[in-house]
Amino acid sequence: MKKRLLYLSCLLLTVVSTQAQSITDLINQTDISRLTTTVREFSGEDPTTVYGNPEIILNRVSNTGNDVAAYYIKERMENLGLSVEEHDYSSGGKNIIATQFGVTNPNDIYLISAHYDSVANYCADDNASGVAAIMELARILSVHCTDNTIVYAFWDEEESGLNGSAAYAQRANTDGDNILGVFNIDMMGYDGDNDKNFDIDVRPFAQSIAMKDAIIDVLNNPAYGFDLVVNVVNPGTTASDHASFWGQGYSAVLFGESWEQGDVTPGYHSSSDRINLFNMPYYHQMCKLVVGYMATVANPTFIDTSVTQNATTLTATQSGASYQWVDCNAGNVPISGAINQNYSPTVSGSYAVEITNGNCTKTSSCITFNVLEVSEYNLEVINVYPNPTTNSVTISGASSEDQVRSVRLVTLTGQEVLSKKVTTLSTTINLVTFPSGIYFLELRNNANKKRIIKLIKE
Repeated sequence: MKKRLLYLSCLLLTVVSTQAQSITDLINQTDISRLTTTVREFSGEDPTTVYGNPEIILNRVSNTGNDVAAYYIKERMENLGLSVEEHDYSSGGKNIIATQFGVTNPNDIYLISAHYDSVANYCADDNASGVAAIMELARILSVHCTDNTIVYAFWDEEESGLNGSAAYAQRANTDGDNILGVFNIDMMGYDGDNDKNFDIDVRPFAQSIAMKDAIIDVLNNPAYGFDLVVNVVNPGTTASDHASFWGQGYSAVLFGESWEQGDVTPGYHSSSDRINLFNMPYYHQMCKLVVGYMATVANPTFIDTSVTQNATTLTATQSGASYQWVDCNAGNVPISGAINQNYSPTVSGSYAVEITNGNCTKTSSCITFNVLEVSEYNLEVINVYPNPTTNSVTISGASSEDQVRSVRLVTLTGQEVLSKKVTTLSTTINLVTFPSGIYFLELRNNANKKRIIKLIKE
């Protein structure tokens, strides 16, 4: 007769890291090292790969070879699991449009955009800075369900007359797309005097003024810790892609470094526009503000998909939701009746939990779980010492009848880390190389009866 091991039933081990649970968490996930890598690759400073091919994206001038830049964006947005469209609006023009569909209000659209074309080599600030910011936003936001739909748009031919954004805005109007706001980024990495100023260019089209106010509300939220100074430019410039949406009656603003204060990058529209001119702390803050505002209008649902386990039970960390445990080894097949926050597997395997909160469902990582069993015959005559231990453990005291024939050491998560045959009445196991923690020591005798002991390595 067998029974599952009950040791340490109250001791839990987190097997998946805790995830973002607030907009503050999302803002703080904005990674300057990732941003730097993307800007460097997209402006040709460093080599990269595009669909497996080695590339250097030195030049993004429209119709002269910026297809590689377009496919760089497309591949990376596809890798985030987004729906990606090549919007070929003319024989030479190609927008890249990635969509994250809202789970509650899929027809309510917020669009964030940047042009990816250039007028010369490099052109890091104009506008690899905006492209990298949107890609970082997508990395952070795409793992969450959002109430509203977010469109991540990358325009071609901005430099030759806003052609890409104009074509898309006209199509959106014709199709009746319910775009509630267009947040257009154009040049956001230069702050030559380190005064932390930036511009929002706006005009009273649709709800553009209210959109500007909402951005400033995020900026001024003390919980977010921004250290930037806003300049509202009204009437704002029409010399960037937001103006295409004004022309179609949509709400839109331009977000970028402070040309209003005369703080213009010295590399503007030349091959001198390189990442070495960036004010990186300023750029990081600007990208964080992008994440803060777009996360606010997206309204994400935060589901913690981490799972804890002890010797007998898996537990979803997220409370107050609906649950369905699945068998990963069988292709994520739902397990009948396993619909509680806790699940106790009866057989060893790999398991995950689907967690539903409102309209959002997310699935945890698959977790390997080994069911440990113990015989009612416990070999009590065996001594195991010292326990706790620091370097080694000795197993002794058994008679020849109950002599231990095999030793197995298993982690709290069920991973076997040591297996040893025993031929003497007393044996010592060296634990110096094992990390500190809690283990299970499984001892078997000639009759294959076993005893399991909790062993603490300090």
